[in-house]
Amino acid sequence: MINSNEQHGMVVDWLGYNAGLKPNQTALIELPSGRRQSYVEAHERVGRVATWLSSLGVGPGDRVGVLALNSMDTLDIVFATWRLGAVHLALNFRLTAPELDYIIGNAEPMVMIYDQALSQTVDALTVQVPHVIETQGEGGPSAFESAIINLVPTLEMVPLTPDAQCMLMYSSGTTGLPKGVIITHGMMVWAQINASSMHCNSDMVGLTVMPLFHIGGLQVFTCPALFFGGTAIIMRAFDPGAALDAFSNPELGITHFLGVPAIFNALRDHPKNRDATFDSLRVCIAGAEAVPAALVNWWYERGVVIQEGYGMTENMASCCILGYDDVPARVGSAGKALRHTEIKIVREDGEEAASGEAGELWCRGPVVTPGYWRRPDANAETFVDGWLRTGDIASRD
Repeated sequence: MINSNEQHGMVVDWLGYNAGLKPNQTALIELPSGRRQSYVEAHERVGRVATWLSSLGVGPGDRVGVLALNSMDTLDIVFATWRLGAVHLALNFRLTAPELDYIIGNAEPMVMIYDQALSQTVDALTVQVPHVIETQGEGGPSAFESAIINLVPTLEMVPLTPDAQCMLMYSSGTTGLPKGVIITHGMMVWAQINASSMHCNSDMVGLTVMPLFHIGGLQVFTCPALFFGGTAIIMRAFDPGAALDAFSNPELGITHFLGVPAIFNALRDHPKNRDATFDSLRVCIAGAEAVPAALVNWWYERGVVIQEGYGMTENMASCCILGYDDVPARVGSAGKALRHTEIKIVREDGEEAASGEAGELWCRGPVVTPGYWRRPDANAETFVDGWLRTGDIASRD
């Protein structure tokens, strides 16, 4: 008998695996719609989406764009794309139509699925995509739902190797044109292994309020929940009152959460905070920017330990994390490198910085991108002997 790893070139369909292991376990919950999918339901729906994409000609290496608010549909499309060996193109709905025109033109997706809530943005696009289809985003009637409803599901993943591309996420482009960060299946798997250092396992329940077009929203903690066989709760858009209700709901049992300082401020200041409970929460991560000490201390007194983390799209948001026991004493620190990420701090002269000396943070390891999409110039500037130059200044104590 051929084992599944050999059959699939070491890339395994996460949903298919978990559907066989724990078919009735809740995989996904969507708020506020209340939609739910067990692993076997998610596996089957992803299969129908894959069949539909295949009927449009999507195959290995083709890009499939998603422009949407947070939705279970996005994850259905992501996993269907992977099942075909195609590449998920994450599109930032906060960008203007001209900015999206550039990204779509650079990535050249074969299909684009968009949220009804973003129809005005789509109408303003000038770039051409062969197949464009609308979804309601919360399971309501739409062209997308009609297209997949009666299809026979594709339940097998095409054979893939870990270096196969699975995703394109574009940088913000604050210092020039956006760059498409290539993400491989191998990077995805190693990022989940790194996430095990944050108590990610089969009984985790992650609440996602960050956008799924961003590596933070997708990787911390949506993907780990689905990789390990836990539950991912997707909030369509951040609502502090609804989030506090979710934390307080023992039937949900939220264990993992990622936010940015503005989110933690909004949760703190909401009237429902007074009566909210966080009894099941065991990992709470803050990223994107430094968290003020006063905010960390306020939540610490409230019984919530905010661990600061550091990462970027180029390393799967899987670089550094401040230890649970280091809060609040070491607030302001990004902590230590995760298990399968190596870091060093380099001075302007190229030598490694001494303890306490500032320099540029470099990282390498299996979570680091192989490069940028169609940007050899950016690759030459960013990578040195296998090390990724992050462009961020740090020091080590």
